[in-house]
Amino acid sequence: MRARTPLAVSALLVLIPLLVAAFGPLISIGAKPGLPYEKSGFLGTDGLGRDVLSLLLTGGRTALGMALGAVVIAYLIGGLIGLIAASTRHRWVDEALIRPLDVLLPLPSLLVISVVAVGWRASPLAITLAVAMVNVPTVARLVRAAALDAASGPVVEALRMQRESWAGIHLGYVGRAVLGPVAADIGTRITLAVFLVASVNFLGLGLSPTAPDWAVSVSRNREGLLLQPWAVLAPALLLVSFTLGFNLLADRLVHRTRRLVEAKS
Repeated sequence: MRARTPLAVSALLVLIPLLVAAFGPLISIGAKPGLPYEKSGFLGTDGLGRDVLSLLLTGGRTALGMALGAVVIAYLIGGLIGLIAASTRHRWVDEALIRPLDVLLPLPSLLVISVVAVGWRASPLAITLAVAMVNVPTVARLVRAAALDAASGPVVEALRMQRESWAGIHLGYVGRAVLGPVAADIGTRITLAVFLVASVNFLGLGLSPTAPDWAVSVSRNREGLLLQPWAVLAPALLLVSFTLGFNLLADRLVHRTRRLVEAKS
């Protein structure tokens, strides 16, 4: 068996960027994000004379907030579609829900998000919704596949005969049956969302070039990497730490889910 990174290390890699994103703005030095600061911290200033430490403390909410929000929206919409498609007794309802999503699957995600970002420039909400929409088809298919066996099993039939509500049956019993695959998918889904959001912002198609976003900071200061490396390396390290940590946690969860499935079988 191959050795895996200890759980504490994986959790720490995720926790540090999360804490910086959540509480950084509360302890940020300087006046307002995006404006030059009178006093520079120990990480120096970027190409616009802004304090790098303050940009780090204030830039995580957009970098991670949009990605996490997109995954939540994708699962609220795609998860509900998948549950309805799996639980319906009418094949045409299943086809009507899933087939339109198949049209979106071949579309390049980054291209779709870039078009939306250009149309609604510097709008965090537009980018969040675009990232969510490109994830809805795969989420819906995942939930549908995971819920099919439970939704068509004898337990659901018994609950229907007892006149249990649709929500009670499918959000309760069937919902618990898909928790394992969903939990394993969320790790990679969040990592992909962070990559997409950061890519759009790095390419200059998303937020304003002066926004205190980690990906924007990397893009804005990459030409001065040799003169002021921390303006690029510090935000890049936080993004890498978050995505790497989540991947490691997702890997552990997949192995744990697989062992549980093998034990039950």
